[in-house]
Amino acid sequence: VQLVESGGGSVQAGGSLTLSCAHSGVSGYTGSTKYCLGWFRQTSGEEREDVATIEGDGGTHYADFVKGRFTVSKDDTKNILYLQMKGLKTEDTAKYYCAAMRRVCDAYYHGGFVFKNWGQGTQVTVSS
Repeated sequence: VQLVESGGGSVQAGGSLTLSCAHSGVSGYTGSTKYCLGWFRQTSGEEREDVATIEGDGGTHYADFVKGRFTVSKDDTKNILYLQMKGLKTEDTAKYYCAAMRRVCDAYYHGGFVFKNWGQGTQVTVSS
């Protein structure tokens, strides 16, 4: 599995950015939809936190602090994961990572499984 993020940058509060994550090898040879793609973020000195996830079948889940502002989506024809971010706040400043696991997302939220495949991250900086 390979994941490569892009699209980070600097923006003023209230602005928008869209992150992309090109991925390969997630669904395996069978093209299974039983996989989960996620966006996480981390600031210096803090633990990595989940931002949004999307199932292979398209189901989504968002952290409370981004609901209504961020939208996760994917293009299965191009194998790209997106995170559209609107209404950015200074507290959204972080390094954003995409991740993948070959299990449904519920395995992460309730099954104790962790994401083992990560991109290198892309920095998002929101200024006031």
